[in-house]
Amino acid sequence: MAETGGPGAAEPSIAAGHAEVHERCPFDDTRDFEDAERGFLGTAEEPVVRGGDGAAVWDLAAYAFLDQDCPDTASPSLWRQSRLVARHGLFEVAGGVYQVRGFDLSNMTIVEGDRGVLVIDPLISAETAAAALALYRRHRGDRPVSGVLYTHSHVDHFGGVKGVIGQEDADGGVPVIAPDGFLAHAVSENVYAGTAMGRRAAYMYGAALPAGARGRIGAGLGQTTSTGTTGLIPPTLDVTRTGQSETVDGIRMVFQLTPGTEAPAELNIHFPDRAALCMAENATHTLHNLLTLRGAQVRDPHVWAHHLTEAIQLFGDATDVVFASHHWPTWGRERVLAFLAEQRDLYAYLHDQTLRMLNEGMTSLEIAEALLMPPALERAWHTHGYYGSVNHDVKAVYQHYLGWFDGNPAHLWEHPPAEAAARYVEFMGGADAVLRRARDSYAAGDFRWVAQVVNHVVFADPGNAEARTLQADALEQLGYGSENGTWRNFYLTGALELRDGPVGTPTVAASPDIMRALTLDQLLDALAIRVDGPRSWDADLAIRFRVRDAEPIDLRLRNGVLIHTTGTTPGTRAPDTEIALAEADLRAVLLGDADLADLAAQGRAEISGAPDTFATLLGHLTTPDPDFTIVTP
Repeated sequence: MAETGGPGAAEPSIAAGHAEVHERCPFDDTRDFEDAERGFLGTAEEPVVRGGDGAAVWDLAAYAFLDQDCPDTASPSLWRQSRLVARHGLFEVAGGVYQVRGFDLSNMTIVEGDRGVLVIDPLISAETAAAALALYRRHRGDRPVSGVLYTHSHVDHFGGVKGVIGQEDADGGVPVIAPDGFLAHAVSENVYAGTAMGRRAAYMYGAALPAGARGRIGAGLGQTTSTGTTGLIPPTLDVTRTGQSETVDGIRMVFQLTPGTEAPAELNIHFPDRAALCMAENATHTLHNLLTLRGAQVRDPHVWAHHLTEAIQLFGDATDVVFASHHWPTWGRERVLAFLAEQRDLYAYLHDQTLRMLNEGMTSLEIAEALLMPPALERAWHTHGYYGSVNHDVKAVYQHYLGWFDGNPAHLWEHPPAEAAARYVEFMGGADAVLRRARDSYAAGDFRWVAQVVNHVVFADPGNAEARTLQADALEQLGYGSENGTWRNFYLTGALELRDGPVGTPTVAASPDIMRALTLDQLLDALAIRVDGPRSWDADLAIRFRVRDAEPIDLRLRNGVLIHTTGTTPGTRAPDTEIALAEADLRAVLLGDADLADLAAQGRAEISGAPDTFATLLGHLTTPDPDFTIVTP
């Protein structure tokens, strides 16, 4: 077990498991390392990317320790993947196609046109994106950005856009291209459940863990997330159909829309003049998430497999290199086709076999333990579960079709965790008896059971220091043994919080740019989510916003629900208050950037009726907690 107050060594059973991985996996296959080095032109001279306040937002040198041999505190398979992903610099992919890799969780791709460059997926933060573009320009010249393309609606593919262009550039004609539905999905995912997602993402990417052999070694898809300034410039050109072709600065592109795959709005891009295919995040060097551990809508592997087949059909005969917004490219038509086909088979197998087993009456937990991947897929490094995993992807397929309930009525109305924990501990003879037996299980190497059973003691008595220490030790061993980078980060962050207390959430889900991109409907929906229902049961408030050059918007708080409507709605009562103002001022008020009373004093808002109704409404709202507890009640 760990010495009090810090991480410990790997237990013998974990080391033995790593030895078995060495025997089972083809570590003598070095093609990925050759591909990850191919086309290398150079990297940044300054290893630390800093924000305007001088704080580090990304450290290129943080993972230099991965060059040493893998210790027992890490899966050798994950260590190998992290070494590959941590390789940073500017790389040539094909004629006129370059990638900056290792400067954030994702890659930034730069395609040279007639006079400038098209930037694809400008990372998470403006600071890392600017550093990536500066590296490209140092090697290829100071070419202007003549276009930006977002492959999909996750923040690591658009958040750094203001590091490569400004809003004035887009307003001045620089096209910003995205798949149909991008904006709605990009903003809603980061707002509606953004606080909870951000909290869990802190665990998933291990942002609070120190980089090192006993801490953060990577998240499988990338090393971690940068912590700079996140922004958004709305698209000016939508891709609405597969086969749509666009030319930007002489760069010809043919698009394939892939909704329902890795993101609800996503596309692949073929560059016919360069025989190059960008697969966005639909085919990378890992099994991906069907339900990411930070939380999201469940992804459909059946649809995912279909779109991979379609990509092969559309572009396979005209592609010599395939690359993505994470990891490294694959060259050679035969290898490209094999890579895409194996990725397709991966998702199809997970889907079909999970359905076969659930139709035989197996539950998600049972299927997750029983399902084994075909040996041919298991031998391919890029199918390993470094980011997604077979275990939690199976549960996602089950959830997609059947939901959370496994059909056993004993699970239909269980006690919540803290209440159940107190009963479990009492039934098992008290905390001392549970911990005594759990230490025996720990010594036997059954860390999964230790984590499961000691969790009850922690939730029954969060102040039990012995239970917290043993739980932290068990989670730590599970992290050391995980091939999956996000599982490792979850386990080790849980251990860190049990030992040291809450570590906070270093990232903000909804940046000001994302909030400003919300429609009025979305802003009002986001407001409704914050209503304290029980405290508002007896409230009955009605407000009408008269927005210039638009239909009036009626807000009604009643029965603990905030509803907004436009136009005529039967049953709508006369408002307590009417407020006339410009849409920009209404948006500022709803975002908290402006005070309604101040606007009225400036003559920018006219309030008639009860003057304090809107302030009363704001009093019924709650503020989300970005640092809520996870491993304790």
